[in-house]
Amino acid sequence: MGFSEMATNRYVESSFWNFDALFQPQQHPARDAHDTFFVSDPAVSTKFPEDYLERVKTVHSKGGYGSAGYNYDWKLEEAQKNVLRTHTTAVSARQLYQLAQEGFRPSNETLDATHLAEFHQVEGVIAEKNLSLAHLIGVFTEFFKKLGITNLRFKPTYNPYTEPSMEIFAYHQGLAKWVEVCKNMNEFVLFYPLAIIRSDPNLAGFLDLD
Repeated sequence: MGFSEMATNRYVESSFWNFDALFQPQQHPARDAHDTFFVSDPAVSTKFPEDYLERVKTVHSKGGYGSAGYNYDWKLEEAQKNVLRTHTTAVSARQLYQLAQEGFRPSNETLDATHLAEFHQVEGVIAEKNLSLAHLIGVFTEFFKKLGITNLRFKPTYNPYTEPSMEIFAYHQGLAKWVEVCKNMNEFVLFYPLAIIRSDPNLAGFLDLD
């Protein structure tokens, strides 16, 4: 389908790449110990691309690239904290940064019959001008077709930091019901500080399969 594989073996990640580079504010509840595993040794990361770190800091604290920002005192100490990455989108953030220069993830969940402290993700990125949500639906349709899944429904859904967002359901013959197989997110803001797209794209899409 034209995707290149990304290295996903960095399980310990700085809060900068896991949260800040994705423009999740530092006071967001997902960043506390109830939802995230913090690493005690090494507790912090110290090496960051300074120019990009400064752009991310500016968007958080003052806004930029069409965003009003969050208008708070962004702290480097918070961004330096190491965590067990809470999603593979941290991998995408690093990969996109590398491109601009030229599936396992732990989650601190309450364990029960349907939740463990880890799950696997398949994630991809599409960045192009003049795309629409229909293009992204087409990619998902082809993706699942290659897995032998053809009876799909796409449902609009709300995610706090991505708009528009969808959930995807497939009809399970054995269960005789529709089951959720995917969620996808379309996110613009990550691309602008990276200077990957210098003029406004219609869509920059994250494909996120949990």
